[in-house]
Amino acid sequence: MTWYVVRRMAISFLVLLGISAAVFFLLHLVSENPGRVVLGQRASPEAVADFNRERGFDRPVVMQYFSYLGQLAQGDLGRSYKLNENVGELLRQNVGRSAMLSLAGLVLALLIAVPLGILQAVRRNSLIDRGATAASYVLYATPSFLLGLVLIAVFSQSLEFFPAEASQSRSPWVVFTDPRAMALPVITLAITSVAVFSQYQRSSALDQLGQDYIRVARAKGLPERLILTRHLLRNACLPLITLVGTLIPTILAGNLIVESLFNYPGLGLLFLNSLHREDYPVLLAYTLMGGVLTVIGNFIADIAVAAADRRIELEK
Repeated sequence: MTWYVVRRMAISFLVLLGISAAVFFLLHLVSENPGRVVLGQRASPEAVADFNRERGFDRPVVMQYFSYLGQLAQGDLGRSYKLNENVGELLRQNVGRSAMLSLAGLVLALLIAVPLGILQAVRRNSLIDRGATAASYVLYATPSFLLGLVLIAVFSQSLEFFPAEASQSRSPWVVFTDPRAMALPVITLAITSVAVFSQYQRSSALDQLGQDYIRVARAKGLPERLILTRHLLRNACLPLITLVGTLIPTILAGNLIVESLFNYPGLGLLFLNSLHREDYPVLLAYTLMGGVLTVIGNFIADIAVAAADRRIELEK
């Protein structure tokens, strides 16, 4: 297990290095003249040239990238062009709220999708299975912003159960301290994930139901409830663990849409505002953070699966 973890960490580091290079060079192609972005279109060419020279933007892009890597090694993500604040501090101020929103949406999605997927597998081709599958396809094909607008129209404007705008509290625990104001953002974020997770769980459970250990358990006369909870559930959830790790970028993208739609002050809203302002240091840091979270999510998922199934270590 130790060698497996070390090898996965080395691979993760190389992937992160590649992500940082790709994002840096792509953003450099989009904004070849940071001085013009910061100082505005009315600034003189001399002022723009002086700005770029003072901050090293006139150097070759490869040298700029290695300088940026040196800053990253020291924990420095640069400064925002427009807000003139440390990018790391901006992320720190917003990451807690976005993380709690993502966590709440993910937990809600799993609490619904796992039992639903197993129920569909146990009652394969029944009315429940066909109805849940059809609903999953519809929800999966529905854009998050459209789903959020429908929820606002129904539960906020028509029924007046929940407010249309998310809580503006700066506390990262607002999801739990003000659940009424955060209900629609969390539900919107969770519904699309439910559509994916339930079908994935159904497929995995169907595969496990055909295994010999399920037949042996039933031949022993064990109650069906015990077979499903003690034997089927653990093994059927292993592929779902990996799926959750790979879907972190999708969750971040969903956060971006949900936070913008419900005006929730988090990383997604910060990214959109930075995009409109062409604040590339913030965009670069946000994209890198998405890559880091993706690699970490896959790493944790691999370790969790290897810990739950010892055969993984022997096979790799």
